[in-house]
Amino acid sequence: MQHDDLIFMVEQAVKAPSGHNTQPWLFRVEENRIDILPNPEKELKVVDADRRELFVSLGCAAENLCIAASVKGYKADVSMPEDGSFVSVQFTSSSSVIKNPLYEQISQRQTNRNVYNGTIIKENIIYSLRNIPKEENVGVCFLLNGERKYNVVADYIMKGNKIQLRDKAFKDELSSWIRYNKSHAEESGDGLSYAVFGAPNLPRCISEMIMKACLNPFVQNRGDKKKIQSSSHFVLFTTRHNSIKEWIGLGRTLERFLLELTASGIAYAFLNQPCEIKALSEQMKHSLLIDTEYPTILIRIGYGKKMPFSLRKHIDEVLYDI
Repeated sequence: MQHDDLIFMVEQAVKAPSGHNTQPWLFRVEENRIDILPNPEKELKVVDADRRELFVSLGCAAENLCIAASVKGYKADVSMPEDGSFVSVQFTSSSSVIKNPLYEQISQRQTNRNVYNGTIIKENIIYSLRNIPKEENVGVCFLLNGERKYNVVADYIMKGNKIQLRDKAFKDELSSWIRYNKSHAEESGDGLSYAVFGAPNLPRCISEMIMKACLNPFVQNRGDKKKIQSSSHFVLFTTRHNSIKEWIGLGRTLERFLLELTASGIAYAFLNQPCEIKALSEQMKHSLLIDTEYPTILIRIGYGKKMPFSLRKHIDEVLYDI
């Protein structure tokens, strides 16, 4: 197998989404295999203490590897060691492999935190999204704007903001991943750039003062309420047993879903607050009558203008150094 093909696949994998755009992965490139390992320096120890969202991100990256493999004529098989410490993608040559139509969307996918235009997505498109292949024990629940359950989830998001933004440790962790102007963003190559929030490129001292003033429940809920009202649906991704293997599978399913949204011109953004707080998660699943599921990832979807893309680390910085 060509080493250049493996590097090409890693270049596509790093375009996957991750919490706070931490890019929490390292890639160990072998002869016919790529292992995706968690990068301990990129863990979010407050908001993602159980590392659930980290492994979801690794699953998203693994799915991009599989899609990219088809472009080079390889079949990809995803597995994990028994201890669940990393994800392994094995490649075999196959002349019958057909290029995945979602490949072109990998570079176009973006999280869009803007207010959307309020248009409801047509039912035939929702039907297609419902039928995207799911990994084992992964569930996907659609909630239409205006329905009772949509408003129930919106309330849990507001409650989540109040809890998280009154937590100094949460705010400190979030602040450490905000990139306050262009030079700060380009220097780090990761994190939440000022641009993805629609903020202007100001001197860092000014941007930092403004951004930190916005990290309070009142401001966050006021902004999120507008964003929720402007969206078409919530989509909640769940697992059956809340295991690492299922988190990886959810990530793979999620990435297919996000790439399909991109192909359809649909915007999305994460609103994971009620999934990240255990007490709210338990209450929410009872309210939604999904007591046997674990709420894991929550997004809103709709139509909106494109936003700037988040930056990525250079590939040399994510290759595993033995």
